[in-house]
Amino acid sequence: MIKTFAAMLLATASGTALAEEGMWLPSQTGAIAEQLRAAGLQLDPVALGNLKQPPLTAIASLGGCSAAFLSPQGLIATNHHCVYGSIQYNSKPGQDYITNGFLAAALADELPAAPGSRIYVIEDLRNVTPAMLKGAAKLSGRARYDRLEANRKALIAACEKLPSRRCDVRPYFGGETYYLQQQLEIKDVRLVYAPAAGIGNFGGETDNWMWPRHTGDFGFYRAYVAPDRSSAAFAKENVPFKPKAWLKIADKGVEEGDFVMVAGFPGITFRHKTAAEAKFAFETLTPLQQRLLNEYSDRIVSAVAGNEAASITYASILKGADNYKKKYIGELAGGEALGLVEKKEAEEAAYRAWVAADPKRQAQFGAAIAELDRLIEAQNAYELAEARRGLLNRAQLFSAARLAYRWAQERGKPDAQREPGYQDRDRAFLEQRLTAIERRYDPAIDRLLLEHSLAEYRKLPTAERVASFDAALPASLDSLYAGTRLGDTKGRLALLDQPVSAFQASADPFVKLAVASYDEDMRRESEAKARAGDIQRARSAYMAGRLAYGQSQGKPLYPDANGSLRFTYGKVTGKAKDGQVWTPFTTAEGLAAKQTGKGEFDAPDKAIQLIQAKDYGRYASPSLGTLPIDFLSTVDITNGNSGSSTLNAHGEFVGLAFDGTLEGVVSDWMFNPEVNRTIHVDSRFMLWTMDKVDGAQRLLDEMGVGR
Repeated sequence: MIKTFAAMLLATASGTALAEEGMWLPSQTGAIAEQLRAAGLQLDPVALGNLKQPPLTAIASLGGCSAAFLSPQGLIATNHHCVYGSIQYNSKPGQDYITNGFLAAALADELPAAPGSRIYVIEDLRNVTPAMLKGAAKLSGRARYDRLEANRKALIAACEKLPSRRCDVRPYFGGETYYLQQQLEIKDVRLVYAPAAGIGNFGGETDNWMWPRHTGDFGFYRAYVAPDRSSAAFAKENVPFKPKAWLKIADKGVEEGDFVMVAGFPGITFRHKTAAEAKFAFETLTPLQQRLLNEYSDRIVSAVAGNEAASITYASILKGADNYKKKYIGELAGGEALGLVEKKEAEEAAYRAWVAADPKRQAQFGAAIAELDRLIEAQNAYELAEARRGLLNRAQLFSAARLAYRWAQERGKPDAQREPGYQDRDRAFLEQRLTAIERRYDPAIDRLLLEHSLAEYRKLPTAERVASFDAALPASLDSLYAGTRLGDTKGRLALLDQPVSAFQASADPFVKLAVASYDEDMRRESEAKARAGDIQRARSAYMAGRLAYGQSQGKPLYPDANGSLRFTYGKVTGKAKDGQVWTPFTTAEGLAAKQTGKGEFDAPDKAIQLIQAKDYGRYASPSLGTLPIDFLSTVDITNGNSGSSTLNAHGEFVGLAFDGTLEGVVSDWMFNPEVNRTIHVDSRFMLWTMDKVDGAQRLLDEMGVGR
């Protein structure tokens, strides 16, 4: 199977690949070398994909966002919205870093990032398919799931025998292939610099997913290690990490038509999902999710109105909700405009006809196709109910009690048999999740959110609700909050050392709810795992057929995004819409024209004064005659790529990818080169802001771009 996969992948990748489409594995850069050179790459394509040398050795993950080293002292550049949680966590009334920004004057002034923050430095991405599938060939259902999970844990445990490593095994092409990703885990992450909200979040939700855009969506972390250079938790004596490589800031910014590339960790795409899954998502699940997020956001906005402390407390939660609710709007509209379901159905029909046309292919793939259809129908029903059951976790203390009780249950098992996320390797993350609640929780607001969540949850048929939860829920929600001690961080953390018996004897109302819900939660989880084992078996065979079909058509097949390192490329360009022309750059004058001095359009006075005086210094673009703010490109990205460094043809830093356009977010399901555009903050605007507006000369000198 491995040789077949490799041959198919190489053949399809070296065929007629679209220039802009594809979230390619580093190992595929050689296979698409011809396209890369034709697009304008000035580096050796094979060397570009080498994880042992720049630029990929400079690329890092934040465990949800991407980033890159820009100095030999562990300085990390990423998006403002990727450091936003740390800005919020360190803010309070009278110390509002969200509004005013933050700049550490010296290393000693850099602040600990929000609990749970990590920097992961990529070291290896290797094929482990034979080891993952060992012993699974004849298994199905829960037995297959358990075998795959045991194999995965063994591979991770072997990898993590190296100190300070975080490893994971992820499926590609529906589990037809598996790769192990090995990363160095840096635990001491500190906030270094973030511009004011009037730069980093200029335009707010009004401009989110929109063009033209004038947002300086950038911020800086620094990685710290122990004095002996080992990875360690925060300590005053820790020193800056020295990366193997860092990106050079380009002396010259990009121009229209230039080649650009992005390396990062895209979260998840669905381009290889079946037509039935696409139809369910666009007609049923996503409309529900979009409505639920709208209502959630609206309730938070109403609850924090006029309360500065509460506004700061819920700022990070609200920003995340608003981002996704708008994305769902664009995804639904984009799917309709593209005729996505119909196109997926046509593609699916063509593939199935190809299989049916040959008895050998029908024997090889036909049964898997039929089985996958059956399983998807059951999975869709489960996901729809889970969308409402999951709302109960919006009650943060209930979610914390559930997490802690599951930890207590798992601690009674040998570590290798525990559920992923509850092994010894995960304890620090659990502690930090429970700690972070202290600055993101208000009991009155939490109660309000739970009340509305319960109203939606109760729309489920009785059989799909959690009967034990319903029976244990007190008549008055007030009693939940009046009787709990979990609002105190020490009380929450203490749960992690309690045995199961202590939970079962607890009088805390949230703990009692967690205990009451546990057995039903486990029953549903077990059913889902059995279904997942069967889905992996069917989908891996289904995707083997799709690989063969792609090869026969001369079309590229790269894996769906799954949080592992990927590479994508394109060019700087705008686009024409009906009645509109999108130029590839926005400028300082456009920012000043949007400035109102209020709300989302309130750039710092100093920035506006400098723009009015046209004081752009060396950061102005000769071709534009002014300071560029953001630019558009055709690179192919999704969530998780936020914070990815944008590189020019020589592998030099020219900006940061931070967003797509609303009509293009449907690319998670289907890429359309006429529609898809990525928005980047231009490095020249970043440097200008650091130099002229915020006086971050220390950091400019460190990055080698001082005066």
